[in-house]
Amino acid sequence: MATSGSASRLNCEPNSLIVWPAQSFRKSRCRQRAPRGQRCFSPRFTPPTVGEPAVVGQSGRAVYAAAVEALSVIVRRGAIVEARHRVHAVAVSDGAVIAEAGNPRLVCFMRSSSKPLQAVPLARAREDVDDRELAIASASHLANPAQLDAVRSLLAKAPAEEAELECGAEGSPPRKLNHNCSGKHAGMLALCRARGWRSEGYRLEGHRVQREMLAVHAEAAGVAEDELETAVDGCGVVTFGMPLERIAYAFSRFEQLDGGARVAAAMRAHPDLIRGPKASDTRLMKALPGWIAKGGAEGLLCAAGDGIGVALKSEDGSGRALGPAAHTFFAHLGRDLGDLAMLPVENSRGERVGEIVSG
Repeated sequence: MATSGSASRLNCEPNSLIVWPAQSFRKSRCRQRAPRGQRCFSPRFTPPTVGEPAVVGQSGRAVYAAAVEALSVIVRRGAIVEARHRVHAVAVSDGAVIAEAGNPRLVCFMRSSSKPLQAVPLARAREDVDDRELAIASASHLANPAQLDAVRSLLAKAPAEEAELECGAEGSPPRKLNHNCSGKHAGMLALCRARGWRSEGYRLEGHRVQREMLAVHAEAAGVAEDELETAVDGCGVVTFGMPLERIAYAFSRFEQLDGGARVAAAMRAHPDLIRGPKASDTRLMKALPGWIAKGGAEGLLCAAGDGIGVALKSEDGSGRALGPAAHTFFAHLGRDLGDLAMLPVENSRGERVGEIVSG
């Protein structure tokens, strides 16, 4: 691994990654004005080919590129590797890519990793919402008693009824309250009440709630609203797509957003509300006090702390690869995620029969 100012060549060992000198993002409306041959969202600094020195920067030294593969995570049962996952990762600080593995320009939907951003308008509009309620609005909860109590509290404060939630039903028996996104939906209803908007159809793209969500994502990512891809998420609201490096950038400056610091403080105060004790995002926050983290469907994990934003994406959508991949990536950033390095594979009896590790 190389750091800014290093002139040594980088090795290409499995799970090695590159740490570039400052790569400032260029804000462009890529569909209309992106310079020929450049992708939208791409940094001004373009890494050279393997072994070819980059232009000399302010440090006065050249930096060499490396063929950096995506992080590799294996699932091992006994002595046999049963599966292998590729995970792309990128870290951004002060508007610059500082580390990457795989393809940092991979475009993906944020899915539930958006929830902290989706809670920002609520934090802006409702000073009466407390930390527990902001945390559950940012959560993909497991419907445990503490989490359901927080959702009920937010609904009561909105005020709104469970029947108004448009997230669908989960659990046994199926209830809207049990849906892992019910806290986010309760927050959107509370936003409607604060703004004086009708709540019916708040999940739909044309509703003012979703237009405000779009504006917050564009603001955080430093792009125009029409540069973001949109689709329908699993719970019915709008989900937003952008390159992985842009997601990391949005998280790196999350607390600079109006309302972002309130949401971040709530997440740090209540990591167990965000998901649960076995989840990578909850465990990351406990391993790194001061950081926030949020997972998303199809193998996405985002985190922020110390002015750094990190985004990881499992290429095949597997969430089980994220913990070990994050452990490897964060180690290159000088941070230890503890027991996330290995996840046990268990059988139906709860016996450990294998492991999920970087490899």
